[in-house]
Amino acid sequence: MISAAPAGPPHVDPDTQAESRADNPAVPIPPGPADPRATAGLCDRVRALLVSEGAAGVVVCDVSGVGDPRLGHVELLARLELAARRGGGRIRLRGPAPALVALLALVGLRFQVEGEVEEGEPAGGVQEAVETGDPAV
Repeated sequence: MISAAPAGPPHVDPDTQAESRADNPAVPIPPGPADPRATAGLCDRVRALLVSEGAAGVVVCDVSGVGDPRLGHVELLARLELAARRGGGRIRLRGPAPALVALLALVGLRFQVEGEVEEGEPAGGVQEAVETGDPAV
């Protein structure tokens, strides 16, 4: 069965200037303590998604179910980022808890987070202040 393309213009990722699809599969990071044995399988999955997605170069990792983050999760995410970089891409986190973001910052790792405004960029839908007497545009 062939499904029709979604209506409307495609979403373009401003970082990569490549079209991204809302239905891109995400790599789910399992809840609970990080399992070192699962790391190799997750790295293989990231590399496979980079090969199949091609131009986008971004693999989404769903970390919403991680729970209480530990250094094992930091190591897992660092290894996934390394695998993605070796494949010519990077990873983007979906749904990180504030504790995970703080732990990553504490060890010096920065990851792009879905829906996060780039540094120095105004948030979407925010207007700049208007001075009294400025002509309406």
